[in-house]
Parts: sequence; C-alpha cells; structure tokens
Amino acid sequence: METVHLARWSTRFWAWLIDFIIVSLVLNVFFNPFRMFENSFVGGAGDFLLRSSGFLLYWTVMEGFLGQSVGKKVMNIRVTGRSGEKIGLQAAFFESFGKAFLLPVDCLIGWLGMPGTRLRLFNRLSDTIVVTSEYREPEGITYVHEEGD
Repeated sequence: METVHLARWSTRFWAWLIDFIIVSLVLNVFFNPFRMFENSFVGGAGDFLLRSSGFLLYWTVMEGFLGQSVGKKVMNIRVTGRSGEKIGLQAAFFESFGKAFLLPVDCLIGWLGMPGTRLRLFNRLSDTIVVTSEYREPEGITYVHEEGD
C-alpha cells in the first residue's frame, strides 16, 4: 500500500501566488501595451475573461503534461489522480477551471462542504488531489552538504 501525503492549504496558497505573479507579468507584457479593454464595463469583464483564460491555459498545460506548475514545482507539490497517478489534459482542464474563474467559490465550497479533505470543489469534480512531492537525488548520485552553507 502506498502512502500519499496531501499538500497543506498554506503550501498550495504559496504555489498559487507564485503562479499568479508569473502569469500576470506575462499577460501584462502581451496585453497592457495595447490598453485593451480599458475603462469600460465590457472592458472589465473582457479583461477578466482574457486573463482567466490565460491562467486556465497555463495550468491546464503545465499540470496536464508535467503534473505541476512552476509554483507547485517550487513548493514541492503536484496534482495527481486520487491514487497518485498522473493526470491528463482533460482532468487538468476541469481542475484548473475552478482556480482560473471561480477560485473563492471553489475554495469555500471545498472548505465548508468537504472539511478535512483538502479538496476544492473542482478537485472533487475532476477526481484530482494535490500532494507533496519530494525533490530526490537521481539514482546513483549522492548530494553532499558542506558544513557552514
């Protein structure tokens, strides 16, 4: 029997924040020079949809192919199936949709409706979990930590 360690909410938050900063910077480079959707009601909704779609694409590709985004890699966590297996693009899309478009609602339903599970609503809907992952030495290699570092 394999043991799977669910990631803590605080670790997941820091990973999300790292991703949010990175993706926001990239999106600003592409869209702010053109002043797209600025100063209008439709503009606010259009900007939200455009940016959220950028986040959805980023998380779907990164987690669907690699199992983790840059933020998750930094924080040593990853998205897996319920048994710890790799997820595909479809599960990554559904899992990421909640983060990209409905994060506050997604988290609140998870915290209040499924307490103690460490699941967001869209984790439950996509049959995914977020687990801790170890940064292991490659086989046959041993890292030596010098004193005083």
